[in-house]
Amino acid sequence: MGREEMRALQSERLRKTVRTCYEKVPFYKRKMDELGVKPEDIQTVDDVIKLPFTTKYDLRDEYPYGLQAVPMSEVKRIHASSGTTGKPVVGTYTQNDLDMWAECVARVLAVGDVGPGDVVQVSYGYGLFTGGLGAHDGAAKLGAVQLPTSAGNSEKQIMLMQDMGTTAICCTPSYGLHLAEVIEKNKVPAENLKLRVGFFGAEPWTWGIRRELEAKLHIKAIDIYGLTEMCGPGVGGECQYQDGTHLWEDFFLPEIVNPDTLEPVAPGEVGELVITSLCKEAMPILRYRTRDLTSLNYEPCKCGRTAVRMGKVLGRSDDMLIIRGVNVFPSQIETVLTEFPAFTPQYFITVDRKGNEDTFDLDVELREEFFSPNPGKQMPFIKPLYDRLVSLTGIKPNIHILPPNTIQRSTGKAKHVNDKRDFRNWMEGK
Repeated sequence: MGREEMRALQSERLRKTVRTCYEKVPFYKRKMDELGVKPEDIQTVDDVIKLPFTTKYDLRDEYPYGLQAVPMSEVKRIHASSGTTGKPVVGTYTQNDLDMWAECVARVLAVGDVGPGDVVQVSYGYGLFTGGLGAHDGAAKLGAVQLPTSAGNSEKQIMLMQDMGTTAICCTPSYGLHLAEVIEKNKVPAENLKLRVGFFGAEPWTWGIRRELEAKLHIKAIDIYGLTEMCGPGVGGECQYQDGTHLWEDFFLPEIVNPDTLEPVAPGEVGELVITSLCKEAMPILRYRTRDLTSLNYEPCKCGRTAVRMGKVLGRSDDMLIIRGVNVFPSQIETVLTEFPAFTPQYFITVDRKGNEDTFDLDVELREEFFSPNPGKQMPFIKPLYDRLVSLTGIKPNIHILPPNTIQRSTGKAKHVNDKRDFRNWMEGK
């Protein structure tokens, strides 16, 4: 679909969504009235900047059904975010919403030629988390076999992968790496696996992690993007050229704004991704601040798709660490680690404050063939990593080398940071 045709479709769907929000969701009527905006003021996609933003705090404040636009008699499913603190972010779905979601995921899986006869091992968590059932329904739409293993029990996952002839896997990149380690540890012969493609999402990951996944699992590693507030996985996905994530603009209208001023940035510039749902019935969302920092590329893609391409998510505006006045993203650490073959991609950051100075401790693992408990033999590995991190971030880390498989692996979203300063500030009443 050409750009003008896409804009016309988006404008039509945006007008309908805005009117629904204004007439059926008291939260949005109040927000729009505060801004002096009426549904008739929104005629094209260019008018989206007149609308109020929505944040995860709004969704939590309106928990559970305050943003719902349909009666419960029309709701077919409820999902919620995987957050561990406070009230979760809830998403409700009509049957049309579920059908649209399956279509979105199917578009991404189709990149890996998934179809009838393929066995898709869904190793995202099932339940309230959107990953498991989202990938499951997308595979079903393409006529593939669904193998709903969920997350965890890795030894059994590998057994089923061999016995059931898994050809595609869906999971977080961190869990994919963990499965690769289990396969290597158990010396599973490559010929025992039919795996050819993986769809990884739910957490940011770098090109270094991609190379590791592709080399160890002998697959094509495809990025699938999503968020509970829109539907779950499937808001977008990579094509075979892996040159940006195509966002399905016929269902979701993306913007990039400056996270501080909330003003639009110039095309191609990095900022915070904001998304408006264009077809959701149960819980339509206007201008949702994803907190993901990225950019948009509207140039035609070599694959022939005209859907806008989102650059790799560089980090989250709310995950950014400010250490000694310097902005540091965990993804920067991951990128550097994958430059050094002696290290595994596993890491854990601890930030604290001693006196008036921030401390930055980094736990990393050497691969088994390089590890020695002798500190003197570790120094040749620490020095180049230290120099590279200082060059990139300007921060001098305290690097601690741990034995292989020491850092806790995750079956879901990986946790990489412990910022103790927040706790200390709370204890000190700051």
